[in-house]
Amino acid sequence: MSTSTLPPPDARPGASPTPTAPDAAAAAAFARETNPMHAMLARYAAAAAALDLDPGIDKILRQPEREVTIAIPVEMDDGRIEVFTGYRVVHSTLRGPGKGGIRYDLGVTPDEVRALASWMTWKCAVVDLPFGGAKGGVLCDPRALSERELERVTRRYTAGLIATLGPDADVPASDVGTNEQVMAWILDTYSMHVRHTAPAVVTGKPVVLGGSLGRGDATGRGVLLTAEAALAHLGISMAGATVAVQGFGKVGAAAARLLAEAGARVVAVSDYTGGLHDARGLNVRDLEAWVLRHGTLLDCPYGDRIGNDELLALDVDVLVPAALESVVTSRNAATIRARIVCEGANGPTTAEADATLEANGVFVVPDILANAGGVTVSYFEWVQNRAAYTWSEATVNERLAEVMRRSFTQVLGLAKQRSVPMRTAAYMLGIGRVAAVQKLRGLYA
Repeated sequence: MSTSTLPPPDARPGASPTPTAPDAAAAAAFARETNPMHAMLARYAAAAAALDLDPGIDKILRQPEREVTIAIPVEMDDGRIEVFTGYRVVHSTLRGPGKGGIRYDLGVTPDEVRALASWMTWKCAVVDLPFGGAKGGVLCDPRALSERELERVTRRYTAGLIATLGPDADVPASDVGTNEQVMAWILDTYSMHVRHTAPAVVTGKPVVLGGSLGRGDATGRGVLLTAEAALAHLGISMAGATVAVQGFGKVGAAAARLLAEAGARVVAVSDYTGGLHDARGLNVRDLEAWVLRHGTLLDCPYGDRIGNDELLALDVDVLVPAALESVVTSRNAATIRARIVCEGANGPTTAEADATLEANGVFVVPDILANAGGVTVSYFEWVQNRAAYTWSEATVNERLAEVMRRSFTQVLGLAKQRSVPMRTAAYMLGIGRVAAVQKLRGLYA
């Protein structure tokens, strides 16, 4: 393990620093726009200015507390040695332990991990959890690895983080490309090193290992609750409200199912293979069963085929982008016709797209509010582990609803009070809470 000297936020392999042709300049500008760190800092800057943030505190909050890069040598099943690269960024521990998922994906970059860690700090503060923000990732394709190879990657990555992980220091969770089994391997590896079982070191575990009931649907349930609140704010009935969900993974599938159960009409869903559309409404449980059997929506017969770009442009009441970052950009923001965009993914909308959505009257429930259901129930899991006591699923869902509805009301109230968009209000609320703690704690010298 080594302390990272990661490239600066704007460094991108292959990006030309001085483009000369118009198309090269446009490509460079778009690459910058879709850099998650650029999007995070742009939103941060707007909120910091509105808060008139102290310059010293501003300097502290702009950068992570700790960044680690890990070389992960693994013996593959055929005897070859491969070396994977892993990252872990802890943005802030001012309000409590770092908290954030670990993703396994070929698109993992240092800037992505930095941005996601920062978003976790603001997200935890928006819903008022006693956590800071962190994020991790391993550059790999988990679908191309056997289970044994995946376990070796996970255990070696965890071993490289042993010095900084811990229930009171940095608490990972599952994310894109990881699941309950991966979290179980992390728990076991950490526990072997500290010589006692430490369930609170990780969340998103199997229930039999201390995972929380209700955790699987938690992020999707948070999307449901905030979409419900947004619909009510705009005077639109949930019964019959039309919904399109881009990204039919853990978050998107749960959000689609829960919205349908609440009375909405889910007219389109998609994954990386494309999507399905039916204006009469799709049977989400049939789609979930298909994906469980086949892995993707490819060749699914329950609707008409539709592309992801077409799905984003559908005339619906609620659009839920629930895949990865930067799917709504300056290039397609003008095509968005949804009344509400409820962001199930982290960073699905670029900063440059915000102005277009606002000008077109789209009500955006920002990611650091809309998808906070997952980290909220992760907090509940951590609390249950610390107390060695299990809550019922009904209790978990009831407490989640209380947190999400209260947080939506607070963000909406601030948006109205300061005449700013919901996203700026959410950042102001989160950043303001972290800044207040920094001011009270002062600087250790």
